[in-house]
Amino acid sequence: MSTRNLLRRQVVSEVKKKKLIFLTFVSLSFLYLSISLLFGDMGLFRYLELHRTKTNMENQITEINRENEQLRTQLKLLKEDPFYREKLAREEYGLSKPNEYIFQYDK
Repeated sequence: MSTRNLLRRQVVSEVKKKKLIFLTFVSLSFLYLSISLLFGDMGLFRYLELHRTKTNMENQITEINRENEQLRTQLKLLKEDPFYREKLAREEYGLSKPNEYIFQYDK
């Protein structure tokens, strides 16, 4: 009877060891996957960083498109509107017509 009890204890002990090994393996696997999902090359923090970068670039593209549209409008006015050309020449470059005087005041 004692051999049978001893055998039963050994079997129970082996079953406990197998359960412990299995739970340890599952726990370590879960820990590895969690760390990988958070900090890996395709993890959550990398995703958030890329999303921020994408948003910043989209804002820059919008600003550049707005500036391009302003430049196109200015170019169209320079090509087609003689009054705009004259205004720009007077204000930006200080040019004048012949026999015309320009007075500049210091502020």
